[in-house]
Amino acid sequence: MKNYYKEFTLITKKETDIINITPLIKDYVEESKVNSGMIFIMTQHTTSGITVNEGLPDIEQDIVNMLKELAPDGKEYRHARFLPSDGQMAINATSHLRSCLLGFEVFFPIEQGKIRSGGRQTVYFVELDGPQERVFSVKILDTE
Repeated sequence: MKNYYKEFTLITKKETDIINITPLIKDYVEESKVNSGMIFIMTQHTTSGITVNEGLPDIEQDIVNMLKELAPDGKEYRHARFLPSDGQMAINATSHLRSCLLGFEVFFPIEQGKIRSGGRQTVYFVELDGPQERVFSVKILDTE
């Protein structure tokens, strides 16, 4: 069984930024020439997420609004304290909590050299503590 691994780097532009990474994923599957297998996509950060939804700007804004409602700014979170391990105050509790709501990975089957997904499914990298440089990993397992 062959497998392929690649890390992708993104430069996010906003505190909360939803980035369509579907074209990068599809290009990597094509580049791998895997006919049948699985693809796993994972963020390497605890203040970002990977999610799948319909690829429309209004849905993207609805996701941002939902995250802000479910983990609002301005609350007294326990994480908002001095962290000796970091030597500074932790000010990003909402980013960590919002990440929990999204999850850190998704996977899809690959058949006939293509990701098997719904016609409107879009893979998003979601920045929750930006702007900054971020990395997500992609692993492809060839099952033939």
